[in-house]
Order: sequence, then C-alpha cells, then structure tokens
Amino acid sequence: MPEQRSRATVAAPGVLVILGASGDLTKRLLMPALYNLACDGLLPPEFTVIGMARRPLDTPAFREQQRQDIQRFHTRREFDAGPWEWLESRLHYTAGEFGDPDAYRRLRETVLEVGGGTASAGNTLLYLAISPEFFETVNGLLDAAGFTQLPGSRKIIVEKPFGKDLDSAVALNRSLLAHWREDEIYRIDHYLGKETVQNLLAFRMANGMFAPLWNANHIDHIQISATETVGVETRGEYYDKTGVVRDMIQNHLMQMLAYVCMEPPASLEPTVVRDEKSRLLHAVRLLGREQAVRDCVRGQYGPGTNADGTTAVGYRQEPNVDPHSNNATYAALKLHLDNDRWAGMPVYLRSGKSLWKRGTEIVVQFKPQPGVDGEPNLLIFHIQPFQGVEIRMQAKRPGPTFHLQRAGMRFDYAETFEATRGTGYEVLLYSALNGDPTLFSRTDFVEASWQIVQPILDAWKESRAADFPNYPAGTWGPLAAHALLARDGRRWNECIQRDVLMRSEFFAKAPSVLLNNLALACQPLAVDAGTTIVEQGERKSDLYVVCRGELEAIGATGDRLGLLRAGECFGEMALLDDRPRNATVRAMSPCDLLVLTATDFRRIVEDFPEAEAEFRRIAARRR
Repeated sequence: MPEQRSRATVAAPGVLVILGASGDLTKRLLMPALYNLACDGLLPPEFTVIGMARRPLDTPAFREQQRQDIQRFHTRREFDAGPWEWLESRLHYTAGEFGDPDAYRRLRETVLEVGGGTASAGNTLLYLAISPEFFETVNGLLDAAGFTQLPGSRKIIVEKPFGKDLDSAVALNRSLLAHWREDEIYRIDHYLGKETVQNLLAFRMANGMFAPLWNANHIDHIQISATETVGVETRGEYYDKTGVVRDMIQNHLMQMLAYVCMEPPASLEPTVVRDEKSRLLHAVRLLGREQAVRDCVRGQYGPGTNADGTTAVGYRQEPNVDPHSNNATYAALKLHLDNDRWAGMPVYLRSGKSLWKRGTEIVVQFKPQPGVDGEPNLLIFHIQPFQGVEIRMQAKRPGPTFHLQRAGMRFDYAETFEATRGTGYEVLLYSALNGDPTLFSRTDFVEASWQIVQPILDAWKESRAADFPNYPAGTWGPLAAHALLARDGRRWNECIQRDVLMRSEFFAKAPSVLLNNLALACQPLAVDAGTTIVEQGERKSDLYVVCRGELEAIGATGDRLGLLRAGECFGEMALLDDRPRNATVRAMSPCDLLVLTATDFRRIVEDFPEAEAEFRRIAARRR
C-alpha cells in the first residue's frame, strides 16, 4: 500500500464497478483520479475496481490497456510506478452488452467473488460511464440481477447530462428512483470537484468579515463566466444536439450560482448544504417568453482567428455539425433572485466557445462608496485555469497629493499550496466511497435548474431563426451580450491576464509590474464593422490596443493612411503630445480592443518612463 501523505483519512473500503470501462471517461479521468488517490495514500487496502464494457477483453488485457493509457493521461509531475502497480493489481474486467441480462449476472458474480469476505463487500459503487440513453435499460437490468439488494451500502453514480430538457430530466429521475433510493443516487458534476469551486463554500463559511456585505444592499451585481478558446472540434455530433445552455449553464454555472448566493448553511452536513443550494435555485425568478427574449442573448461562432493567429473555422464548418445549424455556442443570461438577501440585484451568466480567452471566473461587484470617485471594488473568484481569489480595490498613489489608483490583492493556489494537479474527479470518488453526497446533485436541484433554463430554450425555439453566425471565432462574443449589460449601465468585467496583453508587440517585452498595472486598468471594447472609434480633430484621449480585427486610419481628405491589425495600438501620440487626433480610425471588420483611459495612460507612463519611449518608437515606425 502506498504511504499516506495527505491529512485526509483513508477512504472507506469498497468495490467500484465502472460500466463503460473501455471508454474515454475511464482512461482520461477516472483512472488518473484513482491513481492520484493511490499516490496520496487515500485508497484503502480493501479496494477493487471492476470494469464492464462491450469490448471483448479479459482482466489481463484490461490491465494492459489501462497501463498504457495511464502513461498518457496521468496528471502527476512524474509517473510513480509503485502506486500504479498497487492499483493495477486491483483491476478486474468482465465483458458484456449493456442490454444482455446474462452480462449483469456475470458482473454480480464477479463483484461477489472479488469483494466477498473483505471489508469492501459492504460498499458497492456502480459508476455509469455510459451514454444517458442506456440509463433506463442498465438500471433495470442491474435491479433484476440483484444489485439493488447487495448487502451494505449501494450507490449508483450518474454522469451528466441529466436529461436534455425539463421533461426528460424528470423522466430520468423517475427512472432512477424506480430502482434506487434518493440517498443512493450520486449525480456527478465534475465542476464540484474543482478546489476553487469548493473554496466558494469555505469562503462563505470561514470569512466573517464579508458576511455583513453579502447582500444586495452592498453588492451591485454578480457575473459568472465560463469561456473557452476551443470550438467543438471532435464533439460536433454531441454538441449540435446539446448547445451551450445544456452543456454548461444548466449544470456548471447553476452550481456556482448556488454556492455564491445561497444562505450560509447552519452546518456542513450534506443534507443542510444541499437544502440551501436547492432553496437558492427555487428563488430564481422564472422568465416569461418576452423576458427571455429581452434578457437572454444567444450566439454562434463563425470563421475567425485563434489566439495563436491560426485560422479558425466556423461552427457550421465543424465536423458532424449541420451546415445550417442554429444551435447556440454562446449564451448570456440576466437573472434575478426573489429572496430577502438578493432582491433587486441582477446576476449575469455567460458561457461560450471559440472566444478570446479560456477562463472561468465569478466577479462580485460592490456598490461604489458615496462621494468617492473611482472604479468599484471587485471580488473575483478565479476557478480555472488560474486558481485563486482576487480583490480589486482603490489605494492611494505614492506622493504628496491624494490620488486613488486601482490596486489588486490576490491569493493564488499555486503559490500557497503544494499540490499536484488533478482531474477534478479525485474528491468526487473519495466522497462517494465515504458515502458523502455533499458534492453531488439531488433530484430537486437538477429539476430546479431545468425549470430556470427551460423557458429560455422554449423562447429561442419559438422565435424566428437566429441570424447566425453572429460572432467571429476568437473574439469576445456577440455584441448583443455587451449591449445586455450596457442597457443597465454596466459592462462585463473581463479578467485580463498577462498572456493576453503579451500578444501585443509592445506589451510582449513589458516588465511584470507594468503588465500587472495594465491588466487592472484596461477595459474591453467590442465594435462592429463600420464603427468609428475616433474622429479626426477630436480630443478623446484614450489609448486603444487591437486584440482582434482590422481597422483603417483615414486622413483629412478621406484617403487611407494605413491599416491597424491585432497587436497594434493607436492614440498614444495624441495623449503623449496632448494634441487632437490626426486621423479617423474606423473598424473594417468586427473588432475587439482594449481601452486605456487618458488618466491611466498618463499615470502609467509617469511610473514607467520606458513605456513612453517604446510608444514613441512604435508610433514613429508606423508613420
């Protein structure tokens, strides 16, 4: 047995049965997660894995397959053969078709043979690593084969998606409950395996200084974003039947919404935590058709440019996608919570594919202090890929005068804790072995989340065909999403990281302290083709950095002076020399830009004289 190196106790003995054990989920996530638990000494001596799938393998062949796969998919810094050999010796396999009753009788015999007479016999976990279309058949045959009557504790672990709409989710739950008790059903949402998502609960429970502020009296609004740079790639067949709302918002974003906004639970008992999560979702105001059309934006990406400069195809050109598909790959929603804590405060959710950056963040924007100018305070939970918590606040600039500047304080997981990157399934499997359902979804939560998104899906289905594509790949999404917040006098708080700024020629060589200042100061701007950014002669003193798209500079006689593309900036000379704009700049395509206000620009060039010299050098070369 590997040496235990974690403060956590060893998991309870058990038999983990994986149905669909030859698939991607097992080799990419489940087996690496089990290997990580073994490396950390958290699996008990009385632990066994039994795989079942249609592939005609025996136990030695299954072990060999997993041995090869773990070399590719493990997440440790270095592969440790000892824990793997220990785990591999506990792998078993039986082949069988999912619709064959005899296969389940053979599987039960294997479970009794392998686990019989050991402590693991009283704790059986049945993991459905299969398509939901097989759930009803498999559960019925498991019941008929006697799995629901096995001695001790029994748990059925179910992967998302939990239905494709409200009706199918209700039917799926009824199918599960026909064979298993609610306390035996463990519905997995892998987002709850992320340390930073679990840290939301720790933040709410363990930091009393924020508790008096956690309400609509002090918080202006909350934004929850999950954005991806990749398109659907090889998942076209699945995604074209699913879309962004079913794939991300109905499950992952609703989980984060519940953790951020639920009432602090009286204890960490699983029932108490899950009661509060469900109660929060039931407080979300359901949208009528008109409200759904007004307060929900959908989008689909077209051809564009990836972050690395390569050409990106549009959604309709992806493999196994209908070339006329109106499936949404982007969605932004405005929701309200009808309870005492959050009455009157909006929550904005958004998710999308083929966007300008990958990141999952929760931004809590506080109301401004009366009589104090400056940017509002922000509390940001970075879920992925950067993991941590950040506070953006106002601080006095050094010097004899009283001037405020936005400053940041950040807790970074990687700099605080020594931990190996996991798959997100480690804590879920560990919890399931121990019979702790806190991180798993209950029937009422699943159905409440579907009740929230179903009116939106219905409204989009009933409305006229969407004008897709409506945002190029690699951009910040459809302009309507920006208008959704602008209508309320707000904007999306884009969490700009150094890697985004370093795509620009100037910022690529900037020192870290300058990049940190710029990341806090820059604001996003998305414009459509034909939009004029600045007019010749005006004294609108802002600096613009082009992230995506192409713009033209037009002189006084209407002639084109030049083109501006991704990575270039404009407006710096008008600021440096305090003079009117010498050209009109107009977007020739949909463009994404970062804007640095005159105040922030002057502060930064004052603090970093080398930045001013670099701006002048770039401007001289452009002329």
